[in-house]
Amino acid sequence: MSFGKKLSRFFYNQAETSDNHWDKELQTRYYKTTKDKGLAILEQLVQGSQNYQLNSISAEHGEISFRIVKGKKAFVIATVIMVRPYQTAIDFNVSSESGLPFDFGHSSKLVKQLYEKLNKELQLIDKN
Repeated sequence: MSFGKKLSRFFYNQAETSDNHWDKELQTRYYKTTKDKGLAILEQLVQGSQNYQLNSISAEHGEISFRIVKGKKAFVIATVIMVRPYQTAIDFNVSSESGLPFDFGHSSKLVKQLYEKLNKELQLIDKN
């Protein structure tokens, strides 16, 4: 990862994960679970914390959206897609709510924290 790319993540107010993201921390994570269980775990994480406020859940589309209400405010959309039986991808899209057009990397840190919480609840599949 070049210095320019590392620096550029501080000058956005949004972070989104994807399979081939240049930043390893923002690459899609795959878990050994089903779509329904993945959504249920995410729902438990959101409802079990006072830092989050659930916005909506769409089981048909495999999406859950919530707000971060403590500390720096942000809006999160999590997408859960079952790729194969017991191989489920979970992606995040985080938008920071700020008066500035950038968040100094806060949205990227939130994605990392959310993945760390999921790693404690679900078995991570190593894609290497």
